[in-house]
Amino acid sequence: MSLHAQLSPEAQARLQSQRRTSTISSLVIALLVMALVAVILLIIGISLDKKDIPTIVSYSAGAETEEDLDRRKVNTNTQRKPSSPSSSMAKVIASTTASPTAIPVPEIDVPDPSTNFGDGDDFGSGWGDGGDGAGGGFGNIPVTMKQRCSLADRLSRLESNGGTKECEDAVVNALRWFKEKQNKDGSWCRSRKVSMTSLALLAFLGHCETAQSEEFGETVFAAVTFLVDKSMKNNGKLADDFKDDHWCYEHGIAVYALAEAYTLCVKSFSENIPNLEDAVQASGQFMINSQHQGGGWEYAYKEDNTRGGDTSIVGWHVQALKALEHTKIEFKNMSKCSRLALDYMESKQMKSGAIGYSNASLHGEQDGTTLAAVGALCFQMWDKSSHAVARKACRFISKEMKFEWEGPDSDIYGHYYAAQCMINYGGDYWKKYNTLFRDQVLNNQKKDGSFKNVNTNGKGKIKAVAAAFAGNGDVSDHYRTALATMMLEVYYRFLPSSQKTGG
Repeated sequence: MSLHAQLSPEAQARLQSQRRTSTISSLVIALLVMALVAVILLIIGISLDKKDIPTIVSYSAGAETEEDLDRRKVNTNTQRKPSSPSSSMAKVIASTTASPTAIPVPEIDVPDPSTNFGDGDDFGSGWGDGGDGAGGGFGNIPVTMKQRCSLADRLSRLESNGGTKECEDAVVNALRWFKEKQNKDGSWCRSRKVSMTSLALLAFLGHCETAQSEEFGETVFAAVTFLVDKSMKNNGKLADDFKDDHWCYEHGIAVYALAEAYTLCVKSFSENIPNLEDAVQASGQFMINSQHQGGGWEYAYKEDNTRGGDTSIVGWHVQALKALEHTKIEFKNMSKCSRLALDYMESKQMKSGAIGYSNASLHGEQDGTTLAAVGALCFQMWDKSSHAVARKACRFISKEMKFEWEGPDSDIYGHYYAAQCMINYGGDYWKKYNTLFRDQVLNNQKKDGSFKNVNTNGKGKIKAVAAAFAGNGDVSDHYRTALATMMLEVYYRFLPSSQKTGG
């Protein structure tokens, strides 16, 4: 038997009242706890928002002032496995999501002819939005580079600037020859591998071939990786034989190639090429630091400056400096270095417009047109197309320069520079020069894509220097083919100025 106590009505009322009070108190406490948690989370969120976000230091193309720009990425459809530079070539991995096309090219309107290169800004004036206000996507790529990256645009530029469909075919055939001849480690030739690899790479980049290109992507990636590996192993120095005084040529050309590869592959297409930025930084800064107070660079970068260098060495280094500027990587004393180099070049010009080798006089049988072309291009690249040095040099070239592939005037080294500076000058000067060089080059390409040998007995000291630099055998064939290929790319690689009329 169990006993149950019966509560009175008053006791039951008090019990129910206590239950209600307890429930309400629990709810109030729960709400207060939730409010406290919300306040804590809000404080944490605010503190996170206030953290500094690092920005990318960059430079405005064609100028000497610094400014911060955001990096925008371009969609690609290739994903490759990243690896450190080595002889066992790994694929590139794109850092963006996939898209239906390997290299997206939007429809843009570019004035024809453009004044970009004529303004000394060979990669365009609108870095960040491409100069056309389009913004995002393909806007990261400078205007003149866009003309390399579309077959339709290349053919349009060829037609409007005096080229032909045969020029495009010749370039592609030459690139296929380079692809066939590449060594397993990504280099070319049996000697002078650094300089020869760099020249071939510049030819591929001039046609907008990157590490993700369908036909030449692996070739480009292998070449870039070979040069990066050289730089990383030698603390930024780029050459095969550092006992050879001419290695300063190799270093300058290699810096030019690596910097342009970084601008096109990494900055424009967001490709991941391990250690490329570090290599550009180290090799570029070494080059700048090696300049002498007089503005030149000595052979083997000797510190005593006994010779004072020469304008041929300066030419490659000035091109490399401009390419370094376009990477948007920060380099110490960049502006001072370019200014001193142009001052050096100006000091070697004669009243005629010709430019000397190591002083303001002709050297041996040198006719002065080769180095006049070197000097003119150097000034044009650095926003000085209207400078007296450039104008006088172009007038001298138009009057005096000759070209005969199998004759005494067969200096393809000089014409590599002349093709660029004369298309920039434009007008009648360009029309005359285009008639002089275009068919000479086209008619001397062999069926395999390489170019026939030129007359090695051509007169002129600079011709002898260029021949010695090129070497013999496979090096000579490679050197000649690289320069000829870049000459035929000039129609779209650099755009002419509308400010010059020639004559």
